[in-house]
Amino acid sequence: MFFVDTLEFEGLGNRSYLAGGAAAAVVVDPPRDIDQVIAAAARRGVRIAYVAETHVHNDYVTGGLELARVTGASYLVPAAAHVSFARTPIADGDTVDVDENLVLRAIATPGHTPHHTSYVLEEDGRGVAAFTGGSLLIGTVGRPDLVEPRLTEQLARAQHASAHRLAAELDDEVPVLPTHGFGSFCSSAQSEGDATTIGKERTSNDALTLDVDTFVQRMLAGLEDVPAYYAHMGPANAVGPAPVNLTPPRRADAGEIASRLAAGEWVVDLRSRMAFAEGHVAGSFNFEGEGKLATYLAWLIPWGKPVTLLAGTPAQIADAQRELARVGIDRPAAAATGDPATWVGEGEQLASFPRARFADLAQVRERGDDVVVLDVRRDSERAGGYIDGSVHIPIHELHGRIGEVQHGTVWVHCAGGMRAAIAASLLDAAGRDVVAVDDGFDAAAEAGLSVASG
Repeated sequence: MFFVDTLEFEGLGNRSYLAGGAAAAVVVDPPRDIDQVIAAAARRGVRIAYVAETHVHNDYVTGGLELARVTGASYLVPAAAHVSFARTPIADGDTVDVDENLVLRAIATPGHTPHHTSYVLEEDGRGVAAFTGGSLLIGTVGRPDLVEPRLTEQLARAQHASAHRLAAELDDEVPVLPTHGFGSFCSSAQSEGDATTIGKERTSNDALTLDVDTFVQRMLAGLEDVPAYYAHMGPANAVGPAPVNLTPPRRADAGEIASRLAAGEWVVDLRSRMAFAEGHVAGSFNFEGEGKLATYLAWLIPWGKPVTLLAGTPAQIADAQRELARVGIDRPAAAATGDPATWVGEGEQLASFPRARFADLAQVRERGDDVVVLDVRRDSERAGGYIDGSVHIPIHELHGRIGEVQHGTVWVHCAGGMRAAIAASLLDAAGRDVVAVDDGFDAAAEAGLSVASG
C-alpha cells in the first residue's frame, strides 16, 4: 500500500508532499526548513530515496538540494531547468522506482515555467496521485507571468495544453496534489477548496472547460501584481540555496532597538494588531506572526535590509524566523521578547493609535470631520466595490507612496484588518495620525457608508 502525507505551509499558500510505500519515499517540492520533512519520514519509518522538484520555484527558497545531500536521496530536477548544481535530470516519460510496485513518472507540463514537470505516482501501473506543482491547481492553474513578460501568453497557452494532457492521461478519481494555490500568489486566481481530483477539475477548471483563446484572455486579464521578493527566489534556487540556520538571533535591548531604527533598519513587531495599536516602539512596523508574515514582509521590505524582530515569547520569534527563512530572509539582525515597556529607554513612552469599525467611520463622516479614507486592498478587490471618496494605494505600494496620502487623520482599511494594521504601522512610523479599521469590508455598507462599484 502507498501513502501520501501533506506538509502545509499556510503562510506561503503552499504544500509539499511525502509519498511512498513500506520502505522508501519521495519528497515533492520540499520547504527550506527540511527538519520537518525528515521528521515526517521518520514517523513513517521510511527512507527518503528521492527528492523531486516540479520546477525552479519563484515564490520560496527550496530545501531540495540540502534534503538530498543530508539523506543521500537522488535529486530529481527537470532537465530543461538551468541550475548550477549537480542533480538527476528528469524528462518527460522518465520513471523511477520509489518502492515495491510503486513508480514515479514524469509528465512535462510547461506553463507555469517552460520546464515545469508534474509527477504521477503509480501503484501496479495505475495512477494513484498526481503532483502537479504549479500546473493544474484547485479550480485554476499556476500563473504564467513569473519567468519573462515576453513569454507570458505563450506559457498561458502551454498551461491550457498541459492541463488537457493531465486530464487525458489520468483517470477521474486520481487526486490532484498541487504545490501552489492555497493563498499563494503563484496561483493565477484564488482557488477555493482543499482537495480535488482530475474528474472534479475536468468539470470546473477554466483550463479544461474553456477554449484556449477564451482561457488565455480571461486568465491574463485577472493576473495580480507579482510580489517583489519573487525576483530573488528563482535565482537563489537556480544557484542552490545554502542550508538554513535557525539558531536564535542575538538579543536586542532598548538601546540596540533604538540604534537600529536610527540607522534606517526595519524593526518588526510580530504581536497581534490589537496589542501593537495599544503600545509599540515608535517607528516599528506591525506584521502579525499569525498572518501572512513571510509574504507581506518579504514583499514590502527593501531586499537585504536588516530586520529586528519583536514578540511576546521566544517561540514566536522562532516561528517567524522559520517562516522568513522560507523566503530568503535568513538571519534576523536581533530580537527582543517580553514586556514591550522594556523595548524603549528609561523615561520613554510606547506609541499607540486607535482602532475602529466601519460604523465609527460612518459616524465621523456624518459629523463632517475632515478625514482621509485609505483603501490598501488589491486592484481586483477594489473593483468589487469601494468606499466613495476613498484613496486607493495597495499595501505593497504604500511604503514608497506615503507622501501621496493627503494631510489629515488617515482611516485605513483592507478587507478584514490584517493589511490595514500593517498600513497603519507604516503611516504611524512616518508621523501620520492614523486610525486602523479592524473590520470586514462587508460592514462598510451595513454601517451606511456609500459604497461605489468598480
